[in-house]
Amino acid sequence: MADSWTYGAGMNRPASLARPAHTPPLLFRGRVFRRRVPDDRESAMKPNRSIPSSTVIPVLIYPDVRAAVAWLGAAFGFVERVRIGEDHRAQLGFGDGAVIVGDTRKDRRPPRPGEVTHSVMVRVEDARAHCEQARAHGARIVMEPTDFEYGERQYTAEDLAGHRWTFSQTLADIAPEEWGGQSVSVG
Repeated sequence: MADSWTYGAGMNRPASLARPAHTPPLLFRGRVFRRRVPDDRESAMKPNRSIPSSTVIPVLIYPDVRAAVAWLGAAFGFVERVRIGEDHRAQLGFGDGAVIVGDTRKDRRPPRPGEVTHSVMVRVEDARAHCEQARAHGARIVMEPTDFEYGERQYTAEDLAGHRWTFSQTLADIAPEEWGGQSVSVG
């Protein structure tokens, strides 16, 4: 995991992702604000064992939480970390990321057939092997592993409830400008 990093204490970033020693001030409505950027020795978030430590945590709705937890573990390699009720919610981890699986209620429902409202991207070490594992457990492969000019090999799968997942393997560190993108900020 030498290429991965989080905002958590004790995690080291590769040199290519290091924050600059000086973060430029932010100008908003004529006022200057200094941005406080935590370094690797501290965290901007208070730790809480009742919630994943990830900064962004998608909540995905499934008709059967226990079946979803079992399937996401077998097909995609997620690990259950917290169970809330027998079939209400579960927190799952993958590397330094997390997702919450929730039950259906009033206005909460899984995607309808033929409808794509979102996709969750997950970084993996080997997209081809991961794709075969997902396929073996019944994932519908929407896009086979494909190499892209931005340095990633990706595949997209649909899970048992219709959620879309894109799994991405880094092949090379490519500057966005090399493939038509534009770097807007660093950090």
